[in-house]
Amino acid sequence: MIDSNILKIKNFKLSNVSRGTLEELKDYSKAIISKNKTINLISKSTEKSINSRHINDSAQTIDFIDKKDIKICTDIGSGAGLPGIVLGILMKPKKPLFKLIFYEKSYHKSVFLREMTKKFNLNSEIHQKNIFEEKNLCTDVIISRAFKPLPIIFQIAKNNFKNFKYIILFLGKSGKKILDDAFETWKFDYEEKKSLTNDESMIVKISNLRKKKA
Repeated sequence: MIDSNILKIKNFKLSNVSRGTLEELKDYSKAIISKNKTINLISKSTEKSINSRHINDSAQTIDFIDKKDIKICTDIGSGAGLPGIVLGILMKPKKPLFKLIFYEKSYHKSVFLREMTKKFNLNSEIHQKNIFEEKNLCTDVIISRAFKPLPIIFQIAKNNFKNFKYIILFLGKSGKKILDDAFETWKFDYEEKKSLTNDESMIVKISNLRKKKA
């Protein structure tokens, strides 16, 4: 039985979330569970807690995404579409032209992403490509969840994107040390918020990223 905790995390409230939006998030959860029987989208040990572990975890980044200067969000190493699909479903009634771009090199996962974006009528592009081989990309936000460590994400942003405003990342209990270590090589500003799904984790929004001179 899948947990029914959809967007009901303590101290976590989304404004103007319609019944239709909640139903779409539930449908998305069910689709992941179904597809997980044939391809590895999420750990099977988290299937029963998919909503609290994956959907809500993704949804809490909306505070960083629902801004006037953000129109395009690029999800790299997209996998099942977490957090991209969740954000697309949440943003659709708020900002219909909000665009999602997905980079996922797996054929089967890319097919799943196409099915989900079509099912939920999301303004999106799905690229079945290796993000490390792409160049001169443009976006407002680079977002990544459970893909690569922060230093590698920073290198992708620097080497493969021509323009971007922010990077949004999920960091675990070593998040503070990871950020401190990054300051040895990079200059950047950041906002952080404590994760509402894991007491030891945080979500950070990076801006003004630039490499320190050697």
